[in-house]
Amino acid sequence: MKVLFIGGTGNISTSVSKLAVAQGINLYHLNRQKTAKPLPDVKTIKADIIKQEECVNALKDHTWDVVVNWIAFVENDIRRDFELFNGKTKQYIFISSASAYQKPLAHPVVTESTPLKNSYWQYSRNKIACEDLLNHYYRNDYFPITIVRPSHTYDTIIPVPIGGSKEYTTVDRMNKGKKIIVHGDGTTLWTLTHSEDFAKGFVGLLGHKQAIGHAFHITSDENLTWDQIHHIIADAAGGEANIVHIPADLLAAYDENLLGELSGDKSASVIFDNSKIKQFVPGFTATIPFSEGIKRTLEWFHQDPARQIIKQETNAWIDMVIERYERAFPDNK
Repeated sequence: MKVLFIGGTGNISTSVSKLAVAQGINLYHLNRQKTAKPLPDVKTIKADIIKQEECVNALKDHTWDVVVNWIAFVENDIRRDFELFNGKTKQYIFISSASAYQKPLAHPVVTESTPLKNSYWQYSRNKIACEDLLNHYYRNDYFPITIVRPSHTYDTIIPVPIGGSKEYTTVDRMNKGKKIIVHGDGTTLWTLTHSEDFAKGFVGLLGHKQAIGHAFHITSDENLTWDQIHHIIADAAGGEANIVHIPADLLAAYDENLLGELSGDKSASVIFDNSKIKQFVPGFTATIPFSEGIKRTLEWFHQDPARQIIKQETNAWIDMVIERYERAFPDNK
């Protein structure tokens, strides 16, 4: 099976690339070759996906069993891909986002038929618009789409919304016994999925003819509260989760960029029903608990001190917000 990944060396897609190659898939990456090193046994086509003519020339001699775009975010990306790959691939997989599901949720158990609607986060609305356009191409032009909606998937990121992701700031605060922020009261349920678990479900969809026209999410079945998540990270790091709970809307008032990520995603209790991916990919099971997965992530950060990015502006922001909150609500200290 000949497969093209647009991108393919990111937090999620690296694990998918490695598993695809291990299963004998003839895998190509399309990228600019400017950042990540090529993965073993993956062929690279050098081109910038945003430069359509450059991609036409680079891809003109190829047809594909599957094309996966890991870095499509807006409708123009979809229009470009339709022009590039219509008639040249048997399956096109779009990486959407589980944040596209209705917020606030009318029901905490999320299936692929949960409505798509997010009034808080433009990122999510853009993904919904991409899905709508792809479904139009599927219905009217027989473009062979499959949509995958990852939720919070981690490997080379710290999966916390404040002082995490590509930062090491919150982990450093834990190691120093400093106070950290958890949005809300810390009791909402959340699902974290290791990228190696995600890869098992995703690779099973490659070339799957019955998956054409369908949407899937692929997540762990482990549900943790945000307090539990932060305590597990602290334990793995050898630090302390000295938590201050602050309402999400107040945090967004101090940083408007948090509105989408918190109110539009991580403030709701979410339980994913993975029955559909298990039906299409028999045997799929997420087997890496967060307590184990986060140890692997921290080890990856420890392998290179340059990865342990501690931003003083983030530290200053956290200290400022905590100080103002505790001054206004001294009984909550």
